[in-house]
Amino acid sequence: MDDIRLDKYLWAVRVFKTRSDAADAIRTNKVTVNGSFAKPSREVKIGDLIAVRKRQVTYSYKVLGLVSSRQGARNVPDYCLDVTPQEELAKLDVPRETIFVFRDRGTGRPTKKERRELDTLMDEVFYDDGEDE
Repeated sequence: MDDIRLDKYLWAVRVFKTRSDAADAIRTNKVTVNGSFAKPSREVKIGDLIAVRKRQVTYSYKVLGLVSSRQGARNVPDYCLDVTPQEELAKLDVPRETIFVFRDRGTGRPTKKERRELDTLMDEVFYDDGEDE
């Protein structure tokens, strides 16, 4: 096997759940091969570098082998190497680093007074950030 369609490859190595999801992402320019946008029918070769943008993260994969049928998760490393930079993976942690008010489990919903205090705190934080710029 010398080459395989891009959409079929991304489906086979479990980057997308369905082949149509892969084709849609490729058509909407969320996938690049060796730095250039491609069509779903583009042929993938061993050594190609595929970048896939999902939400705010751009995942990068290097093609190690060609496969036409969907592989089990255990077999994926034989065909695809994840070379995503750590800076991109750090973007997944950003929502956890934003402001979050922690409440102990089992304390129930906030009371009206607690809710007002939370709203006041959030207003202060957002207004303070806007004034600095």
